[in-house]
Amino acid sequence: MAETERKLFGTDGIRGVANRHPMTPALMLRAGMAVADLYRNSRRRHRILIGRDTRLSGPMIEDALVAGICSMGVDALTVGVLPTPAVAFLTQDMKADAAIMISASHNPFEDNGIKIFQGNGLKLPDAAEARIEALMASGSLGESAPCGASLGRAKEIAGAEGRYAVFLKNAFPKALSLEGLRVVVDCAHGAGYRIAPLVLEELGAEVIPIANSPDGRNINLKCGATHPEAVAAAVRRHRAHAGIALDGDADRVICADEKGNVVDGDHLMAICALDMKARKTLRRNTVVATVMSNMGFEIAMRQAGIKLLRTQVGDRYILEQMLKAGYNLGGEQSGHLIFLDHTTTGDGIFSALQVLAVMKRREKPLSELAAVMTTLPQVLVNTTVEKRLELDSVPLIRKAIADAERKIAGKGRVLVRFSGTQPLCRVMIEGPSQKEITAMANELAEVIRKNMK
Repeated sequence: MAETERKLFGTDGIRGVANRHPMTPALMLRAGMAVADLYRNSRRRHRILIGRDTRLSGPMIEDALVAGICSMGVDALTVGVLPTPAVAFLTQDMKADAAIMISASHNPFEDNGIKIFQGNGLKLPDAAEARIEALMASGSLGESAPCGASLGRAKEIAGAEGRYAVFLKNAFPKALSLEGLRVVVDCAHGAGYRIAPLVLEELGAEVIPIANSPDGRNINLKCGATHPEAVAAAVRRHRAHAGIALDGDADRVICADEKGNVVDGDHLMAICALDMKARKTLRRNTVVATVMSNMGFEIAMRQAGIKLLRTQVGDRYILEQMLKAGYNLGGEQSGHLIFLDHTTTGDGIFSALQVLAVMKRREKPLSELAAVMTTLPQVLVNTTVEKRLELDSVPLIRKAIADAERKIAGKGRVLVRFSGTQPLCRVMIEGPSQKEITAMANELAEVIRKNMK
């Protein structure tokens, strides 16, 4: 396998059904060996951190990774159930060489995955992921494995959650408090189920936690950031000032305002961008988003004198652009927000705290803050595909996309892309009429489905 080629890694690590290829204990053992081999050298002992979410399969995969890492003479430090951004933070804080987060993010409990971080808390570049794949496939992996006293050690790290809690609280403006705010927190029965309510309470909020009783099978089940209707209903029921919905590994957040209206990632970015611009902390007056962000967000930024740069889908690509050009705010409509002055990856709890800080600083309700942008009607249709052919290589698909683009020209946009983690093709259309764009998206998705066999 060429080192630039990746077959196992998608847009956010390796992911699949737990105990099925590629998420089998046998392959995860080799993944642990490969990551350890990539980072070890003979000069000193090396350490790799491992965290996980609440999935039933998490401990099984953790054990396999630990075995692989230790077999290569590298120490494995396990921190238990913690959010993905906590693992990224702890990698730097504990000066580990790398870290592996075991999670399938917003996917159902049957799935699992791994995300790998460098020692600086950043996700691996494509070339490093390709190198790990090459090592996993190599028949020579393990030939230089040590034995005796040179084996790696497995160690559980106590107090990791506390370190992350201190980081979150210290990042909240010291002149502000959340006193007087009643906040619903939907933990998605996931990795943030303990830490999110705890931090909000210690900052002074009255917290109403929901979906905070994980059993290994209920993660993301009709709750969390992918089902924001749950937190919105709870906000109305408890007459709260705001609602926060995390996903399974707490690296994204969707909010609900005091009226129970859903506030997505585009609105949250708009709120934070305008606040940062007003405080002169928005670097180069620029926000980085993906091609999925609504045109309404682009219009709002333009009107505020803020430049919007778009990348392909995936928070890793947002981060690459931010690092390359020195920007400090970026994110996705789905709720991944990156505040590069403080975090190296999407952090749902951190992002929620920034939005709550704006509410307190401006003394305005979330509904008023969210009104800074108007969402253009949008529809997203997913269609299952048997093959991933280049869209331009299929004449009927190429023509259907071109026809849709001509029809909506000047009034909206058409975006067609493959999912990075599932056998799906996603058709997104924005325009002035919900009925019109829904019909167009369904028609285009059907053409793709029929011609991707």
